Amino acid sequence: MRAATYSRRDALKASAALAVAFAAPAKAAAPPPAVADAALIAAARKEGKLALYSALDLSLSEKLAKAFEATYPGIAVRVERSGAERIFQRIGQELASRIAAVDVALSTDAAHFVAWKRNDWLTPYVPEDVARYFQPDGVDADGMYATLCVSLSCIGYNTNLVKAEDAPKTYADLLDPKWRGKIVKAHPAYSGTILTATYATAQALGWTYFEKLAQQKVMQVQSASDPPKKMALGERAVQADGADAILLLLKEQGQPVEAVYPSEGSPVITTPGGIFRSAPNPNAARLFQSFLCSVEGQRVFIDGNRHSIHALAKPKPGRPPISAVKLLKSDPVAVEAQSEEIKARYRKLFGV
Repeated sequence: MRAATYSRRDALKASAALAVAFAAPAKAAAPPPAVADAALIAAARKEGKLALYSALDLSLSEKLAKAFEATYPGIAVRVERSGAERIFQRIGQELASRIAAVDVALSTDAAHFVAWKRNDWLTPYVPEDVARYFQPDGVDADGMYATLCVSLSCIGYNTNLVKAEDAPKTYADLLDPKWRGKIVKAHPAYSGTILTATYATAQALGWTYFEKLAQQKVMQVQSASDPPKKMALGERAVQADGADAILLLLKEQGQPVEAVYPSEGSPVITTPGGIFRSAPNPNAARLFQSFLCSVEGQRVFIDGNRHSIHALAKPKPGRPPISAVKLLKSDPVAVEAQSEEIKARYRKLFGV
């Protein structure tokens, strides 16, 4: 696996070069709640398109796009999907080259929005649903972004290869010699979910846990979606981390996988969404953000096994409530500040 070539430090350097291309306006208070009215819809249809850069799995990203297109015919959504760290690199490289391509971004690394906001790359927009129904801790104080969904990183196992009574119940269990060569894990240099999970786990257990885990001959993959898929194929018996939404989806499809929320706690992964100030289709971007924050848009996230912070959005039947799980929460500002150190330390330990 090749290391990332464009870091947050690069993004900070690039921001200086953007002063001429995208002059930042004076900062002001968050704007009043915006309604997706007839005037906005007409302006969005005149633009006729928008570009969504998404770190969510491709299937969910495309479902979000198709649901919006069905609701607002005549506006096409182009989905650009990759790992969160790749999305961050791409946007930084494009804006450093004065290429205005992205309209809306969804990242599984909330720290990206900390950096983008600091660089004045986002534009404030507060959909009415956000103002009325979203939990306050999921909304940026200046209206630059909002948490569109929440998921967890979890342990898991292949039910054909591991009996329920023998499955790991804790992170400490993964260090048992019997799992040597049988574990799959995703990489924080590619996945925002795993970067946040690595930070949260290191905060709870210390880096000594990862030092010991690195001795277990772990199969290293990229995306947080990959560990559940490798387990389902039987290539590894257990996963050390990964997106629980993907694991639960595979289980619904009849694959032999089961999620385990470790007793030490499961890292919470928030997925914010926001509009870029340089968006080439600003009205379509605003309409799309409003749709994502509506009950209808939130239903697409929920059907994809994500949790919603919208007060009126009902959870998916049979989905484990997030309130029943011990959580490991992270401060996006701290994750953003330590991201390069986390990646470097991880690479040194795992050799990838």
